Amino acid sequence: MTKVYFIRHAEPDFTVHDDQSRPLTEKGQSDALHVLEFFSNVKVNAFYSSPYVRSISTILPAAKDKGKEITKVPDFRERAVADTWIDDFNAFAVKQWTDFDYKLKGGESLNETKNRNTSALKALLKRHDGETIAVGSHGTAISTIIHSYVPSFGYDDFRAIQSVMPFIVLFTFEKDQFVNYEFVYPNEKKA
Repeated sequence: MTKVYFIRHAEPDFTVHDDQSRPLTEKGQSDALHVLEFFSNVKVNAFYSSPYVRSISTILPAAKDKGKEITKVPDFRERAVADTWIDDFNAFAVKQWTDFDYKLKGGESLNETKNRNTSALKALLKRHDGETIAVGSHGTAISTIIHSYVPSFGYDDFRAIQSVMPFIVLFTFEKDQFVNYEFVYPNEKKA
């Protein structure tokens, strides 16, 4: 049995519009300690993360506590929205969840995001068969991974977790075959 914990980053500072360098707020930094606490009794063989600062910062205390380095995986990055900052993110999200091929100029569709993220996940499943790993990532990216294994996971499910930062989802696999997923932090909600 292979266990993959996907950790959505803690609260970012939205005044920084650069997606890659956006840091955590003070609250986000404090919440990263809750992630550390969650993993205190979990054996983790390896830590991976999106290369974005907010994802790395969220799992860094837990990785340090385990004496592990964080390997950056560019394909676990968040979906690129557009060439410019958009103010009405909710209207954009509805369009994307209605049409998985919809994208703005310079952005990615949810299908592109899903394919990129699930390919990266499958590579890790081969490398870590029977182990437990943790991956720092993003809300939309994680949601598209869930959708790839459970197609009924849609916009309403995404909307329910959109403001939850951080959250942790445990995916279980038998070899590379999906078994289930479960929200394990902050609430427990079975798939």
